[in-house]
This record gives sequence, structure tokens and C-alpha cells, in this order.
Amino acid sequence: MKRLTPWDVAYATDMTIACWLSYTAAAWVLASFVNRSDDLLGGMWAVVATIFVFRETRVGSLSAGLNRLVATVVSFALCLTYLLFLPSTPLAIGMLIGVGTVIMKLLDRRGDIALTGITTTVVLVVAAISPENAWQQPLLRLVDTVVGVAVGISCKWVGSYVFYRAIGEPVR
Repeated sequence: MKRLTPWDVAYATDMTIACWLSYTAAAWVLASFVNRSDDLLGGMWAVVATIFVFRETRVGSLSAGLNRLVATVVSFALCLTYLLFLPSTPLAIGMLIGVGTVIMKLLDRRGDIALTGITTTVVLVVAAISPENAWQQPLLRLVDTVVGVAVGISCKWVGSYVFYRAIGEPVR
């Protein structure tokens, strides 16, 4: 078993703070507009976005944030267009994942295909669970993702800066 370094502890602490802030911010933003279950789901989705973008380096976090946003925007466009006219079904999940895959290949973002598929699946499953306002789910998940990415990258940048300045090393 490897020993934890001061950087490991700082990284875990920074991630803890970032996830708490993401959940709190997303839940706060959504609280006035949606019911409690969408509020909770929004907080969870923001935390997932934060975890995804939290990388060892600040540049890595920025790159992961861009990837997350592109995948979410593609999924958002597909799901919103579909849910404005039709209900979520298992066939729709498969079809939209297939279309999303083609779009990501055309955009030369093959590494983000899984992320687009996961986002599409979550949006359509939640839309199937709560079909009353299913068309709102893509928009809500886009907001959650933006919150999570922004908080994750911000905390990563600030946390790294504080840590490396405290120990007198150049910021990574």
C-alpha cells in the first residue's frame, strides 16, 4: 500500500469541498423551479460532473471540462428535440445513443462517445420516470452539468494554486 503525500490529502480535501459546493449550488439553483426529486437529481448530476473534471493537473481539468460540456450539449440537443415530440422509450434510448455516436464521430470526438451515451441514457430514463414535463430534463441536466464543471474546475484551480504556493513550488 502506498503512503499518502500532502498533495494526496490536499487533492482529496479540494475534491470534497468541490463536490459539496456543486451539490449545494445545483440544488439551490433548481430549488425554486423544480420539485424535490429533480432538485436532488440536479445536485447529484452536478457532483458527477465535478468528479469527472477533477484531474491531477489544472490543464487536465480544463480539458475534461470541455469534453464534458461538448458531450452534454450533443445529448441535450438530441434529447430535447426528441422529448418535445415523443415520450421516452427503450427504443428511443438506443436510437438516440446511436445518433449521438454518429455525431460525436463526425465531430472527431470519439473519446467522448461514452459520455454522450451516458448523459442521453440518464436524461431519457429520468424523463420516463417523470413523463409530465419530460422535455425539461435535458435543460435541467445541462444546467447541472454547467454548475458541476464550473465548480469543479474553479476548485481545482484555486486548490492547486493554494497548495503549491504554500509549499513554494510552481503551480501545475
